[in-house]
Amino acid sequence: MNEVSSVAIRCFDARDTEAVVGLWQDAFPEYRDPTRPQRNPHLSIANKLATQPELFFVATRDTRIVGTVMAGYDGHRGWMYSLAVDASARRHGIGTQLVAHAERALIARGCPKVNLQVLSAKAEVQAFYEALGYRADAVISLGKRLDGAALESTA
Repeated sequence: MNEVSSVAIRCFDARDTEAVVGLWQDAFPEYRDPTRPQRNPHLSIANKLATQPELFFVATRDTRIVGTVMAGYDGHRGWMYSLAVDASARRHGIGTQLVAHAERALIARGCPKVNLQVLSAKAEVQAFYEALGYRADAVISLGKRLDGAALESTA
């Protein structure tokens, strides 16, 4: 059996929490940074479970979680977040399978376009998505933190 066919993709279950947190802390070093409380993986999971939890997927090999992806659809555009594959399982098509699974779930909801963001310093991640047909949009991504400190500074 090849490694890609031995992977199953299913919806996240609360029992997956610690395995997903561990995977994310390895894949996204900022999730281990206590100075960035907005990057709390437990909070990210809780927020996703409160909003379209059916669009939170894990890839498993046997009983081990080897990948994740979250998607969302607001009725206008879809978004994809938190695509992560265990370092020992990379380059075997798991990320590609997760992206395709999330895209199919969004298409089933009538989503016409999916957006995602890649940090500009992550050239290898950008190349991965480009190989799947994603292209840079001619837009500038703007953001604003809506936590307490950001709101106090605008009052």
